[in-house]
Amino acid sequence: MKFEILDPRTDPEPAGWARFRAKARLHPVWGYELMRLEAWLARNPPVLVTATADGAIVAAMSVLVCRPRLSPRFAPLPGRPLLRPFWAEVYQPWLSGYPGVAFSPDVPAGDRRELLRRFERHLRFRLGPGLLGVLYRALGEEFAALAAGPGRLIKAVDTTAILENTFTTEEDWIASLDVNRRSSMRRHTRKLRDDPTLVVRGGPGRTDLDIVTITHLVNHHRTRFGKAKLDTRTPPAPAYFESFVRRPDVHTLTYHDDQGTLLGVNTMLDHPDSPALQHWAALTPEEGGRRQIYFDSYLRGVRYMTQRGAKELSAGRGMGELKLNLGFRPRQLHVAVVPRPVLGR
Repeated sequence: MKFEILDPRTDPEPAGWARFRAKARLHPVWGYELMRLEAWLARNPPVLVTATADGAIVAAMSVLVCRPRLSPRFAPLPGRPLLRPFWAEVYQPWLSGYPGVAFSPDVPAGDRRELLRRFERHLRFRLGPGLLGVLYRALGEEFAALAAGPGRLIKAVDTTAILENTFTTEEDWIASLDVNRRSSMRRHTRKLRDDPTLVVRGGPGRTDLDIVTITHLVNHHRTRFGKAKLDTRTPPAPAYFESFVRRPDVHTLTYHDDQGTLLGVNTMLDHPDSPALQHWAALTPEEGGRRQIYFDSYLRGVRYMTQRGAKELSAGRGMGELKLNLGFRPRQLHVAVVPRPVLGR
């Protein structure tokens, strides 16, 4: 088996990557061009690690090479070795609730633990003596079991919200909610439908958007809620969003008032099994926003899930109690900390 570490900034897309993405049923953020943009713009740039057998990619990792906070704010130049201690995070930075490691369905379940250890040995060898260890983020139960072992710390951290598709239409979903939420959802729907000052547009591959305004609103929203503890990501940039929202597998929902002010935006990653509600940002009512549009975005997400015939709808982390009230159920996530001495063991 051949292992390769690719820097998307300088290395071409590996042969067979599109075929692997389709086979492993990966979300759009695994697109190599998006990973290239993220790598150029991030302080801790991701690299792609692949395992190839018989000429086909059978597994992959998205790995953020992370440096101490006191380091310069920009990433090191491609190909330049890191001189200070650093760690690696196996993580897809803009895919909440999913791990940064993926296997082809052709890899037997019994072989995956050893393949994960071989990935770790390759990282230790290629990244050099400065590597302190590997941190796996957003692991479900299956992946947490694969990463577990002596000298490794596995910890349940938070949950991601999942709505199982047991509905025919969004009306079936509304009818399944408790009486108070059901009443409020219908009230919100009527209010928005009858509001002549509200302009709602949505769809895939949009080219009509003011990218700078959307980026500003997303980062303003993230700043208002505060940066998550130990978040090593760099705020998304307009160059990333411009490529991102133009993709045919990314749906962007926008809310404007009749003066053209952007009130809210929600992106959704298309997927045959699990479409994912991703970036959400909105003005507060004090800033001129509309409280009801948050719930409307969920209604539209459920509508898409039922029309798509997907197994579930993912809504990421945070706001767990509210999402529970909307019928979503928590799915436990774990982190795995693997210090250098036990990497690959």
